[in-house]
Amino acid sequence: MRGRSRTRSLRWRVLTAISVVAIVIVTLFAVPLAIAVSDLYRSETVAALSRDATWIAAALPYEDIEAGRSFRLPAQVPAGLTVGIYTPDGRLLHGAGPPRSAVAARAADDGHPHEGMEAGFLLVTAPVPAHGVPVAAVRVATRYEQVRERVERAWLLMAALAALTIALGAAVALRQSARLAQPLEHLTRAAQALGQGDFSVRPPRSAVSEADAAGQALAATARRLGEVLERERSFSADVSHQLRTQLTGLLLGLDSALARSGADLRQALETALQRGERLQAIIDDLLGLARDTRTGSEPLDVPALLEEVRLDWHGRLAAQGRRLLITVPPDLPEVAASAPAVRQILRVLLDNALVHGRGQVSVDVSEVGDVLAIEVSDEGPGIGEEAEVFARRTAGDGHGIGLALARSLAEAEAGRLVLRRRSPPVFSLLLSPPAGS
Repeated sequence: MRGRSRTRSLRWRVLTAISVVAIVIVTLFAVPLAIAVSDLYRSETVAALSRDATWIAAALPYEDIEAGRSFRLPAQVPAGLTVGIYTPDGRLLHGAGPPRSAVAARAADDGHPHEGMEAGFLLVTAPVPAHGVPVAAVRVATRYEQVRERVERAWLLMAALAALTIALGAAVALRQSARLAQPLEHLTRAAQALGQGDFSVRPPRSAVSEADAAGQALAATARRLGEVLERERSFSADVSHQLRTQLTGLLLGLDSALARSGADLRQALETALQRGERLQAIIDDLLGLARDTRTGSEPLDVPALLEEVRLDWHGRLAAQGRRLLITVPPDLPEVAASAPAVRQILRVLLDNALVHGRGQVSVDVSEVGDVLAIEVSDEGPGIGEEAEVFARRTAGDGHGIGLALARSLAEAEAGRLVLRRRSPPVFSLLLSPPAGS
């Protein structure tokens, strides 16, 4: 139908291609070979007739022929041959054959053997010399049907061999097409499963290296997509927790101000506004991290970032009668990381210190080999030995979801977030130098 693309399966294409090639090759070899076989059988028959004609001509009594006396053919003439003796003008003189033979006349005329076809017989004529002059000609003939039957039997055998060759070619083509198509079918099913959300697809290995390479690439892609999706889900869960925490604090502050008689509503509104601005900053940072797929691509201005931290957290800690101490030595090594990511990590660590810690909160920056370490500590009791600090949904002390987000952000920036000491707690953020430095 016009306008509709016609597609054929790989099995059919390979089977058709190999079968056509086998037919063409067999035809190219069989046709010339069949012609050669026909010529060969005719030549063999002519050669045998020529030997018999020459032998009979030599054995005939030319004196009797020349004198017109009766004579006999040699007794050893092979059966199945038609032998006739002809005069120089082509008339049958003795034996069997047509009354006249032009081929025999030519042999008697020029004194050389001749071959030809007469009345369905393949024949050879040879002169009978007498004193150097032909006095007659011997005509030895056999039915051409016998030659044709030999040729046809040979052709039938060749046709059977050709059909067997084509059948073997088709069988090989069928197996080869299945061998080539099966890995692609496995890949198709694996791709369909991947499209339906199954990231555990692993196409089976085959004997086709290209298909195995494609299967390995598909499996690697599925694994990476699964990891990315899992990270995105974890990131979304962690982000929602962070946002809910900030929003809950804002709403609780407003609710508390409304519930208390004589509360300073202006102060409550200013506090809510500050918390809203902080929530807006968190949302901006998280949105920027979600949209930006680059990691560690820009140098990080550590002193400027920690100055932002001081301005943001000094008042909040001072409101609890606690001190914030930030130590930034000069000549820090250059590191490449996303400022919003590091800001969010420090926000999680300082929020944990504010909520769960006690006493002074310290932020210390130091150089450890070629790595920059930013450590956040407080004077609280720390974290118990049984607690899994960075595991999500940790029950009991409230640690877990924020720290899990912080660790995932650190790993996305090619860094590490570790709990260097449990009590008093010390969290260490390790950032690497730019690539190639």
